[in-house]
Amino acid sequence: MESNFLARSIVDRLRHAGHTAYFVGGSVRDLLLGRVAKDFDVATSARPDDLVRLFPRAEQVGAHFGVVIVHDAGASVEVATFRSDLGYSDGRHPEKVRFELDPRQDALRRDFTINALFLDPVSGEVLDFVGGRDDVAAGVVRAIGDPELRFREDHLRLLRAVRFAARLGFEIASETMSAMRRLARAVASVATERVRDELSRILVEGGARRGFELLDESGLLAVVLPEIKALQGVEQPPEFHPEGDVWIHTMIMLEGLPPGCSLELALGVLLHDVGKPATFRIADRIRFDGHVDKGVEIGRALLLRLKFPNKTIDAVEALIANHMKFRDAPKMRQSRLKRFLRLHDFDDHLALHRLDCLSSHGHLDNYDFCRDKLESLEPDQLRPPRLITGADLIAAGCQPGPAFAAALTAVEDAQLEGLVQGREDALALALSRLDHR
Repeated sequence: MESNFLARSIVDRLRHAGHTAYFVGGSVRDLLLGRVAKDFDVATSARPDDLVRLFPRAEQVGAHFGVVIVHDAGASVEVATFRSDLGYSDGRHPEKVRFELDPRQDALRRDFTINALFLDPVSGEVLDFVGGRDDVAAGVVRAIGDPELRFREDHLRLLRAVRFAARLGFEIASETMSAMRRLARAVASVATERVRDELSRILVEGGARRGFELLDESGLLAVVLPEIKALQGVEQPPEFHPEGDVWIHTMIMLEGLPPGCSLELALGVLLHDVGKPATFRIADRIRFDGHVDKGVEIGRALLLRLKFPNKTIDAVEALIANHMKFRDAPKMRQSRLKRFLRLHDFDDHLALHRLDCLSSHGHLDNYDFCRDKLESLEPDQLRPPRLITGADLIAAGCQPGPAFAAALTAVEDAQLEGLVQGREDALALALSRLDHR
């Protein structure tokens, strides 16, 4: 069942039970924009005990706040009681809530006007108590009421303002942006996981460049990602980077990211040159000796700080570590080239390199070479089955030890080069390597 149909059925059930109920929030905004709305939320006058009675199988995710999630046939809809939030002391959660019968009070406690619209799914009527419909039409993200108060209530809203503006292509209202600048340092108190999740959404939902420019404009970038702020003003050799400094180069690459790209690719683009500020020097020209290794070090520390999962960290580290190898690809031996082409998620490596080239000198020769080579190789040419294993060497009378790995690697190199094809030749090569060590 699609969440739209589930949400309609929830509204019907609530209304038949005598309660007021509407669609609310992002789905209403997206429908007004003519976009496909994916996640539907319902707001209602029904109290929490009413919700539990009407939807006994619902997931109770926030009983204190009157929130349940109704699941049906793969779809999920959040249902929340109208409420007012009272007394924020930790910059994230209200100390107390008061359940309401009037949707107006529920609208006033929300973050931005564009997220505080209610829709009657039967009549199509939109209830707007805060001017959100005008802001949707004008393309503006505006805090409800006093923006400084809204951000002091919940510091995560600072990042959410950026995310909505970037994804929707909206501007941030001047008074809202001013409050963001004044309170930017407050974002340091937000739980790391929530900062990570908002940054991830900014990167992959579309408008990543705009998102990072707004992070910078608001002062948030220097607080949450000082390593990226450090890219600004780091000049590059104009013969390779006519576009400008490392920040500009990175922003152009972010602009080229398609919405819905992998998070690993987006992070790889953001961090691929993060080692340049620390390795900048001027010799015969501007140089960044060792910037790849430094970038791996800085990037890994940054991702660990933001508590990304190990799988993501390893993938991004590989993207940083290998992004300069494309220039050597046409000169690589077949064994080394094939090992390069069979890197995990090589499509992300290709995509990063393509963006890197298009955002600088514009030459795609090495990209085309690798892509064409990859397409021309059969799977067993790229990853041929093993001809021998360590067990074969033991059976041949060899003592196990560190030299086994080097001998087996030599066999695979020869196999990738097309120099060894059979088991006997592979075993002979391995034994010769072990005899001459």
